[in-house]
Amino acid sequence: MQLKIMPKKKHFSAGRVPLILFLCQMIRALDVPLDSKLLGDLVQPPTITQQSPKDYIIDPRENIVIQCEAKGKPPPSFSWTRNGTHFDIDKDPLVTMKPGSGTLVINIMSEGKAETYEGVYQCTARNERGAAISNNIVVRPSRSPLWTKERLEPITLRNGQSLVLPCRPPIGLPPAIIFWMDNSFQRLPQSERVSQGLNGDLYFSNVLPEDTREDYICYARFNHTQTIQQKQPISLKVISVDELNDTIAANLNDTEFYGAKPSKERPPTFLTPEGNESLKEELRGNVLSLECIAEGLPTPIIYWIKEDGTLPVNRTFYQNFKKTLQITQVSEADSGNYQCIAKNTLGAVHHTISVTVKAAPYWISAPQNLVLSPGENGTLICRANGNPKPRIGWLTNGVPVEIAPDDPSRKIDGDTIIFSNVQERSSAVYQCNASNEYGYLLANAFVNVLAEPPRILTSANILYQVIANRPALLDCAFFGSPLPTIEWFKGTKGSALHEDIYVLHDNGTLEIPVAQKDSTGTYTCVARNKLGMAKNEVHLEIKDPTRIIKQPEYAVVQRGSKVSFECKVKHDNTLIPTIMWLKDNGELPNDERFSVDKDHLVVTDVSDDDGGVYTCAANTTLDSVSASAVLRVVAPTPTPAPVYDVPNPPFDLELTNQLDKSVQLTWTPGDDNNSPITKFIIEYEDAMHEAGIWHHQAEVSGTQTTAQLTLSPYVNYSFRVMAENSIGRSVPSEASEQYLTKAAEPDQNPMTVEGLGTEPDNLVITWKPLNGFESNGPGLQYKVSWRQKDGDDEWTSVVVANVSKYIVSGTPTFVPYLIKVQALNDVGFAPEPAEVMGHSGEDLPMVAPGNVRVNVVNSTLAEVHWDPVPLKSVRGHLQGYRIYYWKAQSSSKRNRRHIEKKILTFQGNKTHGMLPGLQPYSHYVLNVRVVNGKGEGPASTDRGFHTPEGVPSAPSSLKIVNPTLDSLTLEWDPPSHPNGVLTEYTLRYQPINSTHELGPLVDLKIPANKTRWTLNHLNFSTRYKFYFYAQTSVGSGSQITEEAITTVDEAGILPPDVGAGKGKEEWRKEIVNDSRSFFGLKGLMPGTAYKVRVGAEGDSGFVSSEDVFETGPAMASRQVDIATQGWFIGLMCAVALLILILLIVCFIRRNKGGKYPVKEKEDAHADPEIQPMKEDDGTFGEYSDAEDHKPLKKGSRTPSDRTVKKEDSDDSLVDYGEGVNGQFNEDGSFIGQYSGKKEKEPAEGNESSEAPSPVNAMNSFV
Repeated sequence: MQLKIMPKKKHFSAGRVPLILFLCQMIRALDVPLDSKLLGDLVQPPTITQQSPKDYIIDPRENIVIQCEAKGKPPPSFSWTRNGTHFDIDKDPLVTMKPGSGTLVINIMSEGKAETYEGVYQCTARNERGAAISNNIVVRPSRSPLWTKERLEPITLRNGQSLVLPCRPPIGLPPAIIFWMDNSFQRLPQSERVSQGLNGDLYFSNVLPEDTREDYICYARFNHTQTIQQKQPISLKVISVDELNDTIAANLNDTEFYGAKPSKERPPTFLTPEGNESLKEELRGNVLSLECIAEGLPTPIIYWIKEDGTLPVNRTFYQNFKKTLQITQVSEADSGNYQCIAKNTLGAVHHTISVTVKAAPYWISAPQNLVLSPGENGTLICRANGNPKPRIGWLTNGVPVEIAPDDPSRKIDGDTIIFSNVQERSSAVYQCNASNEYGYLLANAFVNVLAEPPRILTSANILYQVIANRPALLDCAFFGSPLPTIEWFKGTKGSALHEDIYVLHDNGTLEIPVAQKDSTGTYTCVARNKLGMAKNEVHLEIKDPTRIIKQPEYAVVQRGSKVSFECKVKHDNTLIPTIMWLKDNGELPNDERFSVDKDHLVVTDVSDDDGGVYTCAANTTLDSVSASAVLRVVAPTPTPAPVYDVPNPPFDLELTNQLDKSVQLTWTPGDDNNSPITKFIIEYEDAMHEAGIWHHQAEVSGTQTTAQLTLSPYVNYSFRVMAENSIGRSVPSEASEQYLTKAAEPDQNPMTVEGLGTEPDNLVITWKPLNGFESNGPGLQYKVSWRQKDGDDEWTSVVVANVSKYIVSGTPTFVPYLIKVQALNDVGFAPEPAEVMGHSGEDLPMVAPGNVRVNVVNSTLAEVHWDPVPLKSVRGHLQGYRIYYWKAQSSSKRNRRHIEKKILTFQGNKTHGMLPGLQPYSHYVLNVRVVNGKGEGPASTDRGFHTPEGVPSAPSSLKIVNPTLDSLTLEWDPPSHPNGVLTEYTLRYQPINSTHELGPLVDLKIPANKTRWTLNHLNFSTRYKFYFYAQTSVGSGSQITEEAITTVDEAGILPPDVGAGKGKEEWRKEIVNDSRSFFGLKGLMPGTAYKVRVGAEGDSGFVSSEDVFETGPAMASRQVDIATQGWFIGLMCAVALLILILLIVCFIRRNKGGKYPVKEKEDAHADPEIQPMKEDDGTFGEYSDAEDHKPLKKGSRTPSDRTVKKEDSDDSLVDYGEGVNGQFNEDGSFIGQYSGKKEKEPAEGNESSEAPSPVNAMNSFV
């Protein structure tokens, strides 16, 4: 059995105490409390309480004191060994042992030397119950030796070279601390260039002239003896290139120098450590120090990384300008490769340090003292770890267990000693030794076999006073063997206190986490074991907390006025508070202007020095509170206008008249801020079930300061109050104290109770669970009851918790059940719940509908009738009937394509339905199935039916091919859905003129077996619109329309001159007279885009510009150039002949009549410009018409108004019916628009000196 006095918190109930005690007996070991009441009659083996360190370095100038203190009952005696043999202190007059102690004092101050007593010491403390031993204490005197004498030659270096000044301090105990100083005891400055290594040497990455000095001195400080030793000074001279040249000239035979070249910049190299790799070993828990120092020019910078890992954030530190990496509390996880990188502008070098972390032994579980009663069992466990794994050895009373006297109750199993059926003679002190090559651990643990009845060590009738809502701790220190069980009771007849409200600590202390008023009373602590029982009573009083219900407020006052701070304190009636006022956390000034009465601090004639923080502090013997306010002193100002704002929050909330289901809430209103309070809003929080969520509780008028609140059972209430005025609502007040109402039975049952089966043989009962607020008490459960509705079975019930459904298995298929769900808790049941009807699970229907009949209404609609199935065969909720129907196909088509089945569902208990959207002239097959919540039943026998013929769909396509002058060919594909036998096709067409007016309609019947038809004798260059449809015996189907144009006369159509369409562009070139600013294009295609380019070639080269235009759409009307028609040419020839005859007649008559005067004048003054010109005079001929091929008359010119004469070109745009307004800009771009009419020719006289030809005369006549 073990005992425990450490205050480790543990919750448990009385029913679990034996199990806890058994576990404690197996794994715990506790000390016997050396209480004064126990010292007189309880025995205890020795325990070492104090000893010197394992490695004990002493000052040889002082007496040697080796500590060894121990406790036990009876008090132990002490003995020592030195270097493994008994140390007889009586034979050495310089050695004494302190009375009542094992501490040795060796007096070497008067005589003797410390080296004489150097060795390994061990202390043994012994009494009748066993012997405890100390660690091996290695005693060594400290040493601070001098440096050996040496002659140090001066060092001369060239500027920029690297240097290492060695220190090599003498080996002392403990090791010395190294630092470099000059003759004036001033530390030498260090930097990234100059620094001290871990070995004490001084490293220069590169030297500078300012490094020249004669007093580089290495010092070694030995802290233990408070002495400092110094090395001989080292002289260093750094010379520049100029100084070096002078030196060489003066000492030509000096072989130390080979030239006066300046030091070149160089990449880094490491001064320490050497090579590319090195090893480092460190012990767990120590500080790992890694160092890299590099030389180079410029001075290198050092960086550190860990390969395959990151450096620990909180344990990594850099020293010596990042040349030293330190990791504290190093562990095995810090093993690995660390890389230091030295870098300057010329390059970088790295060095890898492989770190291995070893570990001296450390405890995982050190053995603990065991206190057992006779006949009990126990264990001592000694578990340690290290690297390498430590060896575990056991000793008993300081003797290896292998050679110690045998004990039948003891069994050693590696790191564990197992005790069984111990007796009083089994008492002993056991030592566990865990060791490896890096150190050892030694622990003493005793086994003390005692038989003691329980004892209460806490004084009786202690009065504990605690402030409400704070924890209360009631002590019950105890002792006994076997370990007593502890129980607490309240009152004289109360039951044992349990974990729901209280916390029972292992050391016997009872904790009330939140002490309330009703916690006041007498509490009894009872300790029991098999040898007896002890009890003790203590008393608890709960006091009201001290509160400042009216705090001092921030004040701004004018200089010379008066200010008053109010501090109203509310406290428990049995406690006497003391009120103290402070200014800026110090006492009030000793000034008669400051006066303090019961609740106020008044300051008169305020000055600027009075500004500050004023604090009201209220103290009682149990608690203290304080509140502060700031006073700001300002110069006198006019009285400000009142400020209107929302109210300040209420305060000083207090709960009174606390009953099971009601409480009275009282509060103090805050300042209304110049707008009267109209109402108060009260909210509550349920800290047990919905912490942090506030709910509306009640509202009262603004004149009330109390409210009687109705409460629900088993709710931990807190209240807060808000005030409201015409401006708005205040912030909430501080929460009131918590009030936990007593538990009661639930007053309501779960809602939304349902019973539905998910399988044919089950019934799933579900409900909406009650929330914590509705539970009314702990242990909320649900009583679920069910029985068949139409049977005589009794109700079957089950009680469940923390669920919202229950599954009843093994039920018949689709049977109605009566269900009810009742809430209950630890107090009782809710009222009797209402019954709800549900059904067990559905199964698939068993019977198919019969007598399926089909009535074909028309080619696309059929009506289906069937007989309903018996309701019992549905085996579930009848949801309706479902018709599957599909179009039957031949076996060849079925193999090519999957049959697509269509589904129609008819809700409820219908016995007929319509099938719309059928395809005419088709064979269909259908069947009918009944549907419930589980799925479909079997299908009825397939029933086939035929739909009659219908009108066909439109032909699949219609194309017009091979257009000619008077014919068009139509090609089409039959309808995709003929819906019967096609009897013929109907083609209707009509022409469309230029104004989009439709001409007469022509009907044409075409045999059904045709897919091509040619229409002849059509008008050329005419647009036609076609309407085409198929027919069956039922009627005509939908039509398809198309439009097409017959071609124009091939004689008047030329290929496009200029193309801008798809494919390769083909250009046509025409040379135009440079005096013209336009050119007519003929033979263009209607509705086509063309690209035109106009270029001019001169002295400056070839210049061109281009544009794109589109011709207008083709006109349905016949627009043909009449100048190319035969009848027109014949008519013109006849007219020319008639005119020629008339001219001959006129000429004959003129010759007969002589010359007229006018004619003579014309002959005398003939215009030279209209005289005939020779064809060889160098003029350019104009563009000739394609039909006459006649050259233009010599000397003809384009008029100044840019109008085009008929004589210029009979091939103008007018000839194509597109107008003559088309003109070109000066850059050659076409800017004219087609107008569709001809401009009237200007009357400008003859354009040629030749007599007009018959054609010209005809043109003039026209």
